[in-house]
Amino acid sequence: MNPIPTRDAAARRRAAMLRRIGAIAVAAAAVFGYQRIVNSAEPMRTVPAPTLDETPGVSHDETAVLAGGCFWGVQGVFEHVKGVKQVTAGYAGGASETAHYALVGSGLTGHAESVRIVYDPTQVTYGRLLQVFFSVAHDPTELNRQGPDEGSQYRSAIFPTTAQQRAVATAYIAQLGSAHVFPAPVVTRVEAYKGFYPAEAYHQNYLELHPDAPYIALNDLPKVAGLKAHFPALYRADPVLWREARL
Repeated sequence: MNPIPTRDAAARRRAAMLRRIGAIAVAAAAVFGYQRIVNSAEPMRTVPAPTLDETPGVSHDETAVLAGGCFWGVQGVFEHVKGVKQVTAGYAGGASETAHYALVGSGLTGHAESVRIVYDPTQVTYGRLLQVFFSVAHDPTELNRQGPDEGSQYRSAIFPTTAQQRAVATAYIAQLGSAHVFPAPVVTRVEAYKGFYPAEAYHQNYLELHPDAPYIALNDLPKVAGLKAHFPALYRADPVLWREARL
């Protein structure tokens, strides 16, 4: 994988990407519901909101760690969610010594490609983030894979950082299973949080920087379009981008 080029003409690229997202969102609306969005590698659907959610306290900064396949697209989706302050692509589930792309790609490290989401729970709750996660960010019925990517590093997993998050995530997976929202069982695992390790800088903001890359256009831009179509009240057109200084 090649390093990201410098962000010259970033405004023009962003405008072009938003035009593409808008066009895909129109197509998404036409097949809204249980049908596969045009050119998307994964099906999307609006799942019900969790019946159990966190109770926001006084804090305006909380952290969620989620794994749903290639972190490029998952990061790109949550960067467009209102109330999210920062999204970092990285690795969770394994040791710090093996948190490197070349090693994680072996599928032997225990890591999953993940995202760390810093959010304001007074604007968007943990349960609401999980609703987006299960609806448009990935397919929770695929075991150890997402779309064209295979291996345990692409598994569907939630890494709760608090006891309350664990309770919400566990209850939500049970709720979705009981409601038979998906045509196949949900295989998302609630795993112990052992730490999060940011990925190499060239992975950050990859969707924003490479909207014309075939992988992004086929697999990930439809997810952002799905967010806009399924959750218009949550969607923000101007993404909150990763900044290294804020890690």
